[in-house]
Amino acid sequence: MSEIIRAFLLGGCICIIGQILIDFTKITPARIMVIFVVTGVVLGIFGLYQPLIDWGGAGATVPLLGFGNVLAKGVMKEVDETGLLGVFTGGVKAAAAGITAAITFGYIMAIISKPRIKR
Repeated sequence: MSEIIRAFLLGGCICIIGQILIDFTKITPARIMVIFVVTGVVLGIFGLYQPLIDWGGAGATVPLLGFGNVLAKGVMKEVDETGLLGVFTGGVKAAAAGITAAITFGYIMAIISKPRIKR
């Protein structure tokens, strides 16, 4: 199976889970996002997320589950290298590129799109 198709299937399944949670529960979208990040952290800690990355590629690394996994891997690496201080610095170091990209592109889009407050 093509890598693109696997990424589409895995990313699509993650989106379906999110949509089901939105449609059939009273959980707010913000809490669903937190659930996805925490799930990625937990799966990453136990080494269960890496097989999903190996199979689904970007379908596993781009969603919020992938962000949680990056945080977990960064913390574990930094704790191994620097000790307890790594708990505070590892996740931010590991996710710095993604966080910077999100801020930069969000700023650019805010300049381009003339955002308005909904009333």
